[in-house]
Amino acid sequence: MRASKECCHAEGIVRLTNDFCSKHCLDTLFPRIRLMTPLFKLNYSNAQGGLALTGHLGVLLASSWGLSIAWNTAWLLPMLIVQGVVWVSFFACLHETVHRTAFQSRKWNDRIATLCGFALLIPATHFRRFHNAHHRHPQISGKDPELSAPKPQTLAQYVCWVSALPFWKDRLLELSRHAQGDVRDDFVPEQEHRQVVREARIALGLLGGSLVWGMLGWSGLLCYWLLPLLFGQPFLRLFLLAEHTGCEESTNPEANTRTTLSNRWVRWLMWNMPYHAEHHVCPQVPFHQLPQLHGQLKSRWQVVASGYRAFHRDLVSDLNSGSSHPVRSVG
Repeated sequence: MRASKECCHAEGIVRLTNDFCSKHCLDTLFPRIRLMTPLFKLNYSNAQGGLALTGHLGVLLASSWGLSIAWNTAWLLPMLIVQGVVWVSFFACLHETVHRTAFQSRKWNDRIATLCGFALLIPATHFRRFHNAHHRHPQISGKDPELSAPKPQTLAQYVCWVSALPFWKDRLLELSRHAQGDVRDDFVPEQEHRQVVREARIALGLLGGSLVWGMLGWSGLLCYWLLPLLFGQPFLRLFLLAEHTGCEESTNPEANTRTTLSNRWVRWLMWNMPYHAEHHVCPQVPFHQLPQLHGQLKSRWQVVASGYRAFHRDLVSDLNSGSSHPVRSVG
């Protein structure tokens, strides 16, 4: 279909692919919109991606050092949480690299995506196809795989969701299924099944190995990776819940996705993912150009949260009041 092939074409946005184009993309949502210079010259950048990744790794090293001196002190729990938040924020790097927009080099995008996927126990090949399907059919029941896990409708469900227990249950079940060769998702091409199986086995091997090594006395992976990951995952659940929860279940990208305004540190750590509506209408715009795209398109969005705290305050309020459509009015 012509509109799909021209997705994100808006006057010079470059290096187009069809992989992550939603049906209502920028060119059809905003006909012939003239995105002003420098959006005419959007280019992927190894330097921008490398700078973001280097900074992220630096923060991980710093938090690991902080955790190393916090053992047997009152600072242990706070540092486990900090380390966990840093680990799960690599989801933003995974997200950007599966789009192949973090770096100009496709090889570097794929290599970093693979490493981030293993670090988060979310293997990259399957996640790329899962995320592809989400972008093609956002908020469309039966087509968007993100809707396979219903969003919280009660306070009890909200607490359970934020605990990340359902996430870990689904993660382990899916990895186990894939490791046994059972790749049943119709959004994964058959030629990629072997790679999905291979990556699932590696992820389970890393998980099992860290547990075994921990029991044998070498607890580095357990203490600096796996345990913090458990403490950090609830924060990622809180972050991701804001992207579509309570938004319109339709093909209208002005209303089916939420941009959440946040401070510069959250935007930096999450590779500008808070600009989520902008990302959905044109997923091939690299992360470092999303603030500029936000400046051009922000007046079009029907759902904008003033911050993550505000979003969750309103969500909890709606759930507590028994609203049949939680956070439909949040913005």
